[in-house]
Amino acid sequence: WSALWSSHTRMDVGIQQANSKQPDTGADTRRWERASGPGSSHGRFVGPAGGRGSDGAPRFDQAVKPGGYLWWYVDALSDCGEYGLTIIAFAGSVFSPYYAWARGRNPVVNPDDYCCLNVALYSKKAGRWAMTERGGRHCSRGVDYFSIGPSGLHWDGQALHIDINEITVPFPRKIKGRVTVYPDQLFNFGVPLDPDQNHFWGPIAPGARIQVQLQAPEQTWQGHAYLDSNEGSEPIDKPFVEWDWSRCRMKNGDTAVIYDIQLKKNASLVLAYRFHQQGHVSEFNVPARQTLDKTKWALSRGMRSEGEVLIMSQLEDTPFYQRAILQSQLMNETVESFHESLSLNRLGSPLVQAMLPWRMPRRS
Repeated sequence: WSALWSSHTRMDVGIQQANSKQPDTGADTRRWERASGPGSSHGRFVGPAGGRGSDGAPRFDQAVKPGGYLWWYVDALSDCGEYGLTIIAFAGSVFSPYYAWARGRNPVVNPDDYCCLNVALYSKKAGRWAMTERGGRHCSRGVDYFSIGPSGLHWDGQALHIDINEITVPFPRKIKGRVTVYPDQLFNFGVPLDPDQNHFWGPIAPGARIQVQLQAPEQTWQGHAYLDSNEGSEPIDKPFVEWDWSRCRMKNGDTAVIYDIQLKKNASLVLAYRFHQQGHVSEFNVPARQTLDKTKWALSRGMRSEGEVLIMSQLEDTPFYQRAILQSQLMNETVESFHESLSLNRLGSPLVQAMLPWRMPRRS
């Protein structure tokens, strides 16, 4: 579960080549909502939902239904290639065993009593990971802020400031400092991830600049970032079996995102969107799915690519979730992607639920 930055090419170490010999072209690429025209934004205009306001800016006071969730996600790589991070702020933590156990006792559970800030830092020297869940008395949300214990998020009208004051587990070390995300363009865009439209995703700033100033571990860097939000009105494991998600930056600065989703009852869905710097959104045809080598925890994963896929860095490897930096081919370009695979069946297993408190302590 430790943060790894094992094989990034910019660090003069080797590249591991994944098994990409097994393309699968059988996925259903239907969209639950159809395009209104070429280059159009054919998701929904989410307004005060989707973790954002009517102007597309982050907004933190959205009500979340009992048993549901809302999260804001940031990932970034430094310009020098030496550092990376992901940050996720949860209202109703989807990975929380405490939230799952509470729902088992009573379906009407307040998501605001299960909040956390997940911080993962990636580098050769100072990889760190923290995810401490906090009860409602430690947290509060307003239009422009989300306080989670000693940490918090604040939107000042131009940038998202994330003040971090967390302790890693299982070996206690500090993660402290400020991360600021400066959007290139705000997108008021969201699409459903399931046929009943209980789960939505949408980028807020698919292209952004980031400034990182940490005192612990000592890091100061800038780079390219991505900011989005997911929400659900029910537990995340109700409709989904697993998914692969990836985002990459194209040569002209656009961002491409692929959701490759397996739903229950043998249904599937592929979403593929290109977020243009000018502010519009278009769909693109996804290439065949390439089956990658399983992780150390034997987690299955795949990537849509026009050619071979290289695993450049394995960032996270857990029983139910993996994150990596991949090199692949998309729209006739060679791209580097943040790539994630999530198994909801594994997440819900009693064994995994019993393991999670060792990595996700709770402060009630």
